[in-house]
Amino acid sequence: MGKKRVMLPAKDVDLSAVKYEPEVIQAPHLTGLVLKLFIKIIEAPVIGPAIISYLKKQNKMVETLRNTVIPEAPMFKPEFPPQDPEPGTFLLEEDGKPEERVETALKCLPEYNPADSLNSELTEFRYWKIRDFAYAYRSSLVTPSMVAERIIAVIEDFNNEKPPAPLLITFDAEEVRKQAVASTKRFEEGRPLSTLDGIFVAIKDDIGLYPFIAKGATTWMDEVRSTNADAVSVSRLRSCGVIFVGKANMHELGMGTTGNNPNYGTTRNPHALDRYTGGSSSGPAAIVASGLCSAALGTDGGGSIRIPSSLCGVVGLKTTYGRTDMTGSLCDSGTVEIIGPIASSVEDVMLVYAAILGASPADRISLRPAPPCLPNLAASEIGSLRLGKYTGWFNDVHTTDISDKCEDILNQLTKTYGCEVVEIVIPELHEMRTAHLVSIGSETMASLNPDCEDGKGTRLTYDTRISMALFRSFSASDYVASQCLRRRVMHHHMEIFKKVDFIVTPTTGMTAPKIPTSALKYGETDMQVTGYLMRFILAGNLLGLPAVSVPVGYDKQGLPIGLQLIGRPWGEASLLRLASAVEELSAGSKKRPASFYDVLKTN
Repeated sequence: MGKKRVMLPAKDVDLSAVKYEPEVIQAPHLTGLVLKLFIKIIEAPVIGPAIISYLKKQNKMVETLRNTVIPEAPMFKPEFPPQDPEPGTFLLEEDGKPEERVETALKCLPEYNPADSLNSELTEFRYWKIRDFAYAYRSSLVTPSMVAERIIAVIEDFNNEKPPAPLLITFDAEEVRKQAVASTKRFEEGRPLSTLDGIFVAIKDDIGLYPFIAKGATTWMDEVRSTNADAVSVSRLRSCGVIFVGKANMHELGMGTTGNNPNYGTTRNPHALDRYTGGSSSGPAAIVASGLCSAALGTDGGGSIRIPSSLCGVVGLKTTYGRTDMTGSLCDSGTVEIIGPIASSVEDVMLVYAAILGASPADRISLRPAPPCLPNLAASEIGSLRLGKYTGWFNDVHTTDISDKCEDILNQLTKTYGCEVVEIVIPELHEMRTAHLVSIGSETMASLNPDCEDGKGTRLTYDTRISMALFRSFSASDYVASQCLRRRVMHHHMEIFKKVDFIVTPTTGMTAPKIPTSALKYGETDMQVTGYLMRFILAGNLLGLPAVSVPVGYDKQGLPIGLQLIGRPWGEASLLRLASAVEELSAGSKKRPASFYDVLKTN
């Protein structure tokens, strides 16, 4: 008796009584043979469910989902209030040709000066941008085929490393050469398809890329999927002349935050090779950070673009749910995932985003997306913006290096642009985490159940199998309760956006964690690390809000730190404008990664 509790309607919650409670996750850290043994126990008929039930109670999941009356109706996918068009932006034609949208995006960028960009005497480190490659190709300084050979040589070296640490898990040198030859010919004939022609891009292994089959970094998905076609987003990039280097490594099925992958080898962080990249888009972030590709496509269902972008020191955009068409990806039926770009700069993210955007026909009916647009970065003034900061949450990080660096950027935004930092309160963060876990977990189980029941489940990695055991324990009532919580949390955030323009946080609560040697063969489960890495990112997924991670500096160990900006629904243009200002304020601190390859080499 006495377990039942009743939540007040979301609109009646007294925010002045809300106190931030640091997240404490109760779960063992396991690697190596101990992890292998734990799997046998957790999958045993009686003792396994008992352990799962105990862990759920310890982490207050049962209390939240089964003992609580939630007055709100369920929200089974994000529902956004009508949004006004973003002022001072360039409107993009959603049904137009991707290459035409890219050319419109070019007009939004500051004037390009090749003398400055290609200056070989610059002493500070910088990444080559897409416009640098485009100018070099048009000026016959290099050809796409020349750059392709440099990239191929590096990738083949990576594939020979022991232990394996691949950036790509599906790679065909001849296919890359074939694309590069076609692009080179177009430049020789003076008819490149767009500014993205000849630009090298990696595609995460859960997104369709012809002629390969999306495996999601499993060892068996290609056995049950016969489709080897481009996803819609990939098809749009292909029409712009992009050269695809292959399928990038990832945490198996996107079900982890570190990027650990015993199936193919664990990608290493270019800034410190003994560190994780973050996940699940580990390969996409690392291949961009290493300089081999100008951009990559990742998926983000629980921070999977933003986490590795932050840990690898690059820019990652999580769009509004439904802004990009998910058709052709392994996660095309979920309610929390998107496909988005990773690049070394905000302007390159903009160019790729312009190419891939466009909601699916079904999402246009159900979500009614606002027209896509881009900011005019040539007009650098961002105006006086209100930046929402929940201080207790903002400071709940593994090391104060992170919160101090992010705080410094907020101070610079205030001093340089007149932005105002507004203290906010975000209630029910624990409920948001629980609702997200049940949502993505239940949707994953619905997708994978037929294959798992057919015997493929035992071929998953051990940490994935632990997640599956947890997901299997969720009931129909748990799922419905989570969707009721989703509506409550959406109400709280829409009320916050009446007072501020953005919510600002560190992207992750820790910088890149070390890779235990014992985790390379069998994998690893460390929910404390997962908690730190996912601390700030879930509103973007559960509520479908747009968010971006921008590198803002380094901790005392030289590991990258990211700042996250969360915007209103369909507010990508405003988000990118502020991200560009943050990038400019942080430009002087850029460090060359320990593992970096200059594939342009115009001199």
